[in-house]
Amino acid sequence: MSTIRFITLNPGHFHAALVQKEMYRDVDPTVHVYAPLGADLLAHLQRIAGFNGRAENPTNWQLEVHATPDYLERFAKEKPGNVVVLAGRNAKKIDYLEAAIGAGLHVLADKPWILVPEHLPRLQKLLDEADRKGVIAYDIMTERYEITSTLQAALVRDRDVFGESLLGTPDDPCVTMESVHFLKKLVAGAPLKRPAWFFDIHQQGEALSDVGTHLVDLVAWMLLPGQAIAAADWNLVAAKRWPTMLDRGQFQAITGGSDFPAFLQAQLQDGKLPYFCNTQVGYRLRHLHVKLDVLWGYEAEVGAGDTHLAIFQGSRSRVEIRQGKEEKFVPELFVVPQRPAEKNKIGAALAKKAPALQKAWPGVAVADQGQRFHVAIPDKYRNGHEAHFAEVTRQFLNYVTKKETMPAWEKPNMLAKYGVTTGGVALARRAP
Repeated sequence: MSTIRFITLNPGHFHAALVQKEMYRDVDPTVHVYAPLGADLLAHLQRIAGFNGRAENPTNWQLEVHATPDYLERFAKEKPGNVVVLAGRNAKKIDYLEAAIGAGLHVLADKPWILVPEHLPRLQKLLDEADRKGVIAYDIMTERYEITSTLQAALVRDRDVFGESLLGTPDDPCVTMESVHFLKKLVAGAPLKRPAWFFDIHQQGEALSDVGTHLVDLVAWMLLPGQAIAAADWNLVAAKRWPTMLDRGQFQAITGGSDFPAFLQAQLQDGKLPYFCNTQVGYRLRHLHVKLDVLWGYEAEVGAGDTHLAIFQGSRSRVEIRQGKEEKFVPELFVVPQRPAEKNKIGAALAKKAPALQKAWPGVAVADQGQRFHVAIPDKYRNGHEAHFAEVTRQFLNYVTKKETMPAWEKPNMLAKYGVTTGGVALARRAP
């Protein structure tokens, strides 16, 4: 008999469906969905039906749908499962989290959990309540499972390869990261239709408070593994924001709607929507300078897609992920000696590290490219963003079933992470 029963609560984002792209041994195939009847719910049902109906490795989810205006009250009263899956309108997520934890249920929730720094006390109280009730509250940090990030972390944590983290400066930071996403894209092989509310920054959030959550998470996860981050360990330095302008035709292509909705009309400039989905933030993490750029464009060029740049600077080398035209828009991992004269030493350190990498990931190899070393990654490990949701879910289920204990540092680091993201957006909004 399955020990886990999923409840999906108001699935307004396609990430809710991606949690169910695969089946799980400990999870009952019947999932209860509580939501108001509308386009968000119908889109979710269509995605699950697509997973069930695909030719290769189909799922066999069975959905019990509770489509009613009082979905939240009915969910809290009926509680037909023990794990709540959340991915939807971000402004309401803290309310849903409080309802789920208050009902004594485990929660697997997509980022972001909060959008404004004023909600940090609520997040603290929520996590404390989860501890008291003995339930797991876990956010879906998929980027920890991207193979290039996993290998980058392994090399950054190797002192013979990386050295000590350079403190850096605001202009030449220890960590530089850039994430570029696109509004018009394919998900699970089909064109993604985004709901109109996605373009309301007070419901969806801005770039840093949404996608930027992953970047802030990766910085601490790579540089300070297993360490709890206190409020005094980070502080903001600078932030700015700017919009991607969308005309009516582009908005229609992304949402399927006929026009900008009433709640966006007041924001239009010359008939275009200034969608504030680009943020740059600089902050210090225990005296290490970090700079992040989180950007959204309308549509990627043919053959391209979302991109990720991550440069970590150590005293011996820079460990870099690059995903540009040179890499054919595939993320690739490089090690660049800080001093050309020490290239042989870095090469020797990588040769020493290689057996451990190959034991964990057979087929991974290091190639000398002259001024840098390339970490070659077999295609079998490049399973893509959508597959990472199942990997996160399996880790979460291990915590729920007590096969593993969730690390103590996850809680304080979540608070620090959302302190940076929400505080960075607030700082950017105050900037001239």
